[in-house]
Amino acid sequence: MNAATTTHTVLRAEGFSCPSCVAKIEKQVGHLSGVENVKVHFASARIEVDHDATRMSVEDLVAAVAKAGYKATPAAF
Repeated sequence: MNAATTTHTVLRAEGFSCPSCVAKIEKQVGHLSGVENVKVHFASARIEVDHDATRMSVEDLVAAVAKAGYKATPAAF
């Protein structure tokens, strides 16, 4: 993958209740085409995603988190 098209996106998640939520979200988002890396931080409720912005939008990432059963919004930091 071309590094020029790789974007690092941070999402804030809501609805985390247990550490198993982390694996569920990482699996759901990680299966998306164009996603290189997913890291969910349980304590801070942050989801960090490295993805190809030309193939996967932030809205697509939020939708994937919703499909896993959680609410996420793009983070300012």
